[in-house]
Amino acid sequence: MTAASTTRAVETVFRIESARIIAAVARIVRDVGIAEEIAQDALVAALEQWPDAGVPDRPGAWLMNTARHRAVDLVRRRETYARKLAEVGRALEDVPPPPDPADPDDIDDDLLRLVFTACHPVLSTEGRIALTLRLVGGLTTREIARAFLTVEPTVAQRIVRAKRTLAKAAVPYEVPHGADREARLGSVLEVIYLIFNEGYSATAGDDLLRPALCEDALRLARLLTALAPREPEAHGLCALLEFQASRTATRTGPHGEPVLLADQNRTRWNRLLIRRGTLALARAGTGPYSLQAAIAGCHATAVRYEDTDWAAIAALYAALARLTPSPVVELNRAVAVSMAEGPAAALPLVDALADESALRSYHLLPSVRGDLLERLGRGAEARAEFERAAALTHNARERDLLLARAAALRDLSP
Repeated sequence: MTAASTTRAVETVFRIESARIIAAVARIVRDVGIAEEIAQDALVAALEQWPDAGVPDRPGAWLMNTARHRAVDLVRRRETYARKLAEVGRALEDVPPPPDPADPDDIDDDLLRLVFTACHPVLSTEGRIALTLRLVGGLTTREIARAFLTVEPTVAQRIVRAKRTLAKAAVPYEVPHGADREARLGSVLEVIYLIFNEGYSATAGDDLLRPALCEDALRLARLLTALAPREPEAHGLCALLEFQASRTATRTGPHGEPVLLADQNRTRWNRLLIRRGTLALARAGTGPYSLQAAIAGCHATAVRYEDTDWAAIAALYAALARLTPSPVVELNRAVAVSMAEGPAAALPLVDALADESALRSYHLLPSVRGDLLERLGRGAEARAEFERAAALTHNARERDLLLARAAALRDLSP
């Protein structure tokens, strides 16, 4: 392998494994900020050694072992072996054997511990989400900023402040119980939702999908339903992710290009995941994730694109907008209205969002408007909207699709 290809291999493996490495190291050093630094040290070591020694057979295990060794060395440097041994001896003399775990539904999972630690109430809601997306999702500050529709410096400050706050408060690295768990559950659900979304439709880069993020988010959502079986929104989120994941294999073509929903081969949708989503939806409630799951269920259960119940989807988006007002939800409702009632009914809804500050750099606004204009036969205006959307997106695959749609309209111009 060339030096460049080895570097790409290192970066790819680290992107996939970073959350697990940080979670495992945090269990040793009890500090998520230091754990992230040690994981970065392991990345640097790989960048230094792999070009000469070659990529190991199990690169993820190599990074994990390197990080763990550095974590243990750090603990040993902090406290001498003799002192640690004396402390253990005193503990064995003074403390009775520990009882069985008090909570029988506790789940021993490093990633879940990491999520709950990063979602501690001592942090602001924005800090919890940004930190967890950084640590668990491996997202860059730029990607998090895009997910939040905000600017990079703000996200960077949130992450630094969150790490300092956790360290100062000596927050334990654990999955909490009882009321403490309930207090963090909402943030945990939101974080898992955003991680899945980034994997399902990457905000930046050369690939539309980042399957590892989707897999981690779906696994965490399933764990949460076992951890909180009586929480309807946990089941709602799990149902939503099961339905969305069922379509993953058909969302890109043979060369990684996006495939629109209308053009996807529905016979290749994962029927097992759809069944799992249907079962989870039956245990969901009427919260935001449950409503989104119901929308995804309408798509997943339609045998053909023409069979989609767009009127029901529009009604569900209207209910979601009442529950959690958002310009993005209104944009999605407009798309459903366009399918149920026609593009002329939806265009005023989209135009009403033009002055929303949160959508000024959101590429899907001009993309949706371009689609409506194209369907109305206003080709020149539609082409301009697709070109504007292409200039706003940071994902290469989406940009190519938007430019192709613009070019097709140019070719049809007289």
